Amino acid sequence: MFVQKFTIKRYSLLQNTLKKRQLTSYIPPKVRAITFNKHGPPTEVLRAVTYQLPPLTPTSLHLKFLASPINPSDINQIEGVYPIKPNFKTLGEHEKIAVAGNEGVAQVIGIGDKVEDLKVGDWVVMGKSAFGTWRTHAEATLDDVIRIPHEGIGIVKAATLTVNPCSAYRMLKDFAALKEGDFVIQNGANSGVGQAVIQIAKAWNINTINIIRDRPNFQELKDYLKSIGATYVISDKDLQAKNYEFEWNKDIGGKGIALGLNCVSGKGVISMAKLLRHSSSLVTYGAMSRQPLTIPASLLIFQNLKFFGFWMARWGNENPRSKRIEMLNDIIELFKQDKLKDVICEENIWGVNDKDDDDVLTRNFLEIFKKAVEEFRGKKQLIKMI
Repeated sequence: MFVQKFTIKRYSLLQNTLKKRQLTSYIPPKVRAITFNKHGPPTEVLRAVTYQLPPLTPTSLHLKFLASPINPSDINQIEGVYPIKPNFKTLGEHEKIAVAGNEGVAQVIGIGDKVEDLKVGDWVVMGKSAFGTWRTHAEATLDDVIRIPHEGIGIVKAATLTVNPCSAYRMLKDFAALKEGDFVIQNGANSGVGQAVIQIAKAWNINTINIIRDRPNFQELKDYLKSIGATYVISDKDLQAKNYEFEWNKDIGGKGIALGLNCVSGKGVISMAKLLRHSSSLVTYGAMSRQPLTIPASLLIFQNLKFFGFWMARWGNENPRSKRIEMLNDIIELFKQDKLKDVICEENIWGVNDKDDDDVLTRNFLEIFKKAVEEFRGKKQLIKMI
């Protein structure tokens, strides 16, 4: 027993010595980051900056970002209309700036002596919003990140893990006691959350009725949504047509629709809400139409419908870290089983050419950004830093 304890102690001392030697020879890399020093239109306030990552401390981490998407909430945050505000601070020689971006995946490249439960090479996602993910490298603490078992899921899935799939997962779990064979109706079904709802519901044997805006490539989009698991797909115009025959009536029978999910808002939601069964719930998580949500009193009085709002960031603040890790592991398992596919992305390499100065980096990023806000483009823009 004494020999075993002595051996373990010597091994631990050796590991610490090797770790310290490794850190003394470690040179923090330069960071390329997309930042803003005030709120406003993104194309006017965003600019690239370059600065040196600070040296490791005993409790800090150094991260290399692999990829980050451009999400609508990122745009709102830059504009100053998102409830979570970024932290404006000094980065290198640049004073009072914030790094844009809320979602992404990074690899641990440096660890302080007192950091436990992580090792160099691990992949991590952000543990909270407003960290700033549109950059090549970052300094972080253990509380800032969550390690993910990334083997077999790839960079696109890992980079888009924490917003859309998590929102879909929580709304399907938290607002109705759904059973196999139940029906859920949603608008904005081609959005990132909408596609995640379709696939997670399919994996749980739940049917989905999916509403999308009428468009020139409607049939092509309908076919795609059906291919990833949508039960029914209709246009918003058909939903509001007075004499439209709903093809799902024969399948629903007397069960009715158990849950509604709304990311569009505006008057069109009334048509969707009228299809919900008595005492069910409609969850609003967006307002893509930029119109208010107006609900007739009859749906409250006679149908006893319940109306909720959902915001993934609030859920994260109100629930323990362990519950979030459990959710991420469930979603990653769906990824590994190929029940939740990659978001359709256009991958853009950015920030990897050492010869690019800040002006070039800014121009290159804004070209990517403009693609992200084009209507009906159908692809999420992903920034890859490898």
